[in-house]
Amino acid sequence: MDPLLAGIVGIILLFFLLASGVHVGLALAISGFIGTCILHGFVPAIKMVSSAFYFKISSPVLIALPLFILMGYLASTGGISQDIYNTLRMWLGRFKSGLGISTVLACTIFGTVCGSSLVTAAVFAKISAPEMRRHGYEKKLAYSICCSSGSIGMLIPPSILAIVYGMLSGVSIGQVLMAGIAPGILLTIGFSSLIVLIGKVNPSSMDVHEIPSVTWRQRIISLKGCWSVAIVALAIFGGMYGGVFSPSEAAAVAAFTLIVVYLIISLPSKGSRKSLKEMLPTLYDTAITSAMIFLIFGGATVFSNFIVLSGITTKLSDIFVGSTLPNYAIVIIFNIVILILGCFVDAIANVCITVPVFNPIINAAGIDPIWYATVTILAVEVGLITPPVGMNLFATKGVAESDVSLEDIISGCFPFFIVMLIALIVLHLFPPISTFLPSFVK
Repeated sequence: MDPLLAGIVGIILLFFLLASGVHVGLALAISGFIGTCILHGFVPAIKMVSSAFYFKISSPVLIALPLFILMGYLASTGGISQDIYNTLRMWLGRFKSGLGISTVLACTIFGTVCGSSLVTAAVFAKISAPEMRRHGYEKKLAYSICCSSGSIGMLIPPSILAIVYGMLSGVSIGQVLMAGIAPGILLTIGFSSLIVLIGKVNPSSMDVHEIPSVTWRQRIISLKGCWSVAIVALAIFGGMYGGVFSPSEAAAVAAFTLIVVYLIISLPSKGSRKSLKEMLPTLYDTAITSAMIFLIFGGATVFSNFIVLSGITTKLSDIFVGSTLPNYAIVIIFNIVILILGCFVDAIANVCITVPVFNPIINAAGIDPIWYATVTILAVEVGLITPPVGMNLFATKGVAESDVSLEDIISGCFPFFIVMLIALIVLHLFPPISTFLPSFVK
């Protein structure tokens, strides 16, 4: 069979398997394996699959992934999210839009120790959405704030998605992580501004009841709830930005810090044995999630190798590079594909499917790989709040109160979807927003 035709058949098979409900890691591996069998035979295909899984999963850089995942689980079970929200509510709760903005800022800060959009959305939908409703926020607004703001967790380091992207593309993981800081802040400002605007245009959506007054002394004392986040942020940002730590070393230091914080918080009330016993489910969940992502890594590598062998990337590269299309038009086309794909697959699957096909073209066209990585991650994040398979939508619905429907959350997220598209356009127009900080990473 012609290699190009085999490549097209492999891509069609991949989407068929995904539509059939096959796990994305297996779907990628099966498509790549069958395609390689068609091109080179069964024995070479077996060798390619085994070597792809072994060399990709055994990469030392990958140790950062389970460490960052562990950080996310420790942060969500150790009460850090509640402390952050309580502190911000003390400072901003008296304003009409204060509780909503507090939630956005809390999601941003929590993303510093979590790195997962799903965890962030679910945690704050459980903590802050009922509180917002109790003080007069409409249910769809309260839950859509949590659902949409959870996406910031994949931009602010540590970002699991940035690590996945870096591993698949070969781009510096440290630089991709640092590139997400400014876009994450941009999205935070955009969401906060939107909440203020909603409060002015539609005051009934946040008919805020009287909130007890808080003294300045109480506000200052509340800052102690953020000490653990400050230490972790110092380890991650200060270590990587100053060239003291690699991403893996920063992950190890931050994870160890959170374990110590977890034990400090829980030991006085529960005792050492009970605290350590309660940590076991966290370690178990970390292992399960890491294994799932490792499977996706291996499958993506098999599929990527097959795509290269088929010559599809070379052909597409010749078409795009040889065309009169400017570089920004190429990136826009790729982002549109990612946005559409994001309606049907989760974030990691989206990256694993598109990186092997698009990145060789990006490299051949001479497009800044760090800038492209950032706009891609943001485009993928938009898919988390778009139906029918927006994972943040389902994570939020899973912990929402019984009177909140999935339709309520989807309709409430639409204005935030527009803000994310505007942020994506801004990143296209002003690349230095994402490339300024990585240029200083040692």
